[in-house]
Amino acid sequence: MSDIKKVVLAYSGGLDTSVILKWLLEKYKCEVITFSADIGQEEELDKIEEKALKTGASKVYVDDLTETFVSDYVFPAFRANAIYEGQYLLGTSIARPLIAKRQMEIAAIEGADAVSHGATGKGNDQVRFELGYLALNPYIKIIAPWREWDLNSRTDLMAFAQKHGIEVPTTPKKPYSTDRNMLHISYEGGILEDPWKEPTQDMFVLSVSPEKAPDKPEVIEITFEKGNPIAINNEFMSPATLFRKLNQLGGRNGIGRIDMVENRFVGMKSRGVYETPGGTILRMAHMAMESITMDREVMHLRDALIPKYAELIYNGFWFSPEMKLMQSMVDQTQENVSGVVRLKLYKGNVQILGRKSDYSLYSEDFATFEKDSVYRQKDAEGFIRLNALRLRIQSLMKSRLNRI
Repeated sequence: MSDIKKVVLAYSGGLDTSVILKWLLEKYKCEVITFSADIGQEEELDKIEEKALKTGASKVYVDDLTETFVSDYVFPAFRANAIYEGQYLLGTSIARPLIAKRQMEIAAIEGADAVSHGATGKGNDQVRFELGYLALNPYIKIIAPWREWDLNSRTDLMAFAQKHGIEVPTTPKKPYSTDRNMLHISYEGGILEDPWKEPTQDMFVLSVSPEKAPDKPEVIEITFEKGNPIAINNEFMSPATLFRKLNQLGGRNGIGRIDMVENRFVGMKSRGVYETPGGTILRMAHMAMESITMDREVMHLRDALIPKYAELIYNGFWFSPEMKLMQSMVDQTQENVSGVVRLKLYKGNVQILGRKSDYSLYSEDFATFEKDSVYRQKDAEGFIRLNALRLRIQSLMKSRLNRI
């Protein structure tokens, strides 16, 4: 690594990357360019350029990628109803390939020798970032400080920051590791490392607690076109604008909080608390839209692939050939997923009230419990007997053996 002259650092301005910026300058005596992706962190990006330059960066990139993030990363995953281990809507996982891609583009523009990130040696993000880097440029050099330095805890990092006059948002009283973007905000570390301890209410940012949510339900309608939401209450919006609106609606109604212990790719279990208000609403609405527009066997086949699809995102294989194949198949299933879903938001809950579509496969004529002229109930007898044939043969065999 002695030949490294210029590094592009994925820089959030938080504790880890603030310390890493200074550490890279001291350790490698190289030029450090920081890259911060605006993917919906809101105030977390305030004064980030000033802070990076003050800490020693030679150049700062702050790129607005919000529309790209939602349209090209969030929406594709939600077309698949992706969810990891039944709860996690992959907010951090989905963002990493976009950050890695833009970071590699900047490295090429600037002629950088290496890229760096702030992921720890225990977590998933190191894998996600580096799989992305190497998929896009197999020759790039990667500096992962958490795997090199002797700063072994966030307490050590805070002491380093204080020593070098680096202002960081983390304090000993609130030592959470957080990651925020348009889709979610996550919390790890601190008191959360004890899976028995309840998170404090002052920790949450995107949502009110269900107990403090309005006593009056809020009814909304979401319009879909080929699996993507395009309007709320008949107001058409860009992907990022629409998602911001969903976050506002979900947040004020106490929707989208989860507390889970998940299985990291590297092998350990980790407790994470997440707020995903807009994503929680969107997934429910999307499944409701699919329920009347998607063929049964197509739906069941796609649903069988959801765990694998989510695992690929979680483990960092966004740019893999298998992911490309699965996304192509998922997108084919969405050709007719268009229409409107009506939902009720109330104290942490999302309830489907109705759905309609020009592509609906639901037929009241066939489904009715009233008298009809299109379905012969007598036909069900043969259907049942044919499907029961192998079960009857198995039972007859067991009876014969019991008599011997």
